[in-house]
Amino acid sequence: MKFNDIKVDRANRFAIGIDELSGKYYLSIPVSNQYVDYEEYYEISVSAFRAFESDMTKALGFAQDCKERKNDHLLIEKTGKLRGVAT
Repeated sequence: MKFNDIKVDRANRFAIGIDELSGKYYLSIPVSNQYVDYEEYYEISVSAFRAFESDMTKALGFAQDCKERKNDHLLIEKTGKLRGVAT
């Protein structure tokens, strides 16, 4: 995986971008556990990426659902046992 953030919303703590190796588009959120801070990447469609890119406020609901683990089926990399929490 080679994740490349295209746009970042620092205030709401998420980013959108593309995995340059697979060509998949994603929305990422920062998470943290007792050992490490990292990002979780959720696959989004091309149309969602374009909508979010033109107006990042359109991604707020999706990002919040990711933080609440409602979109886990879209995780590009599955989490391990020590999954962090959204920060």
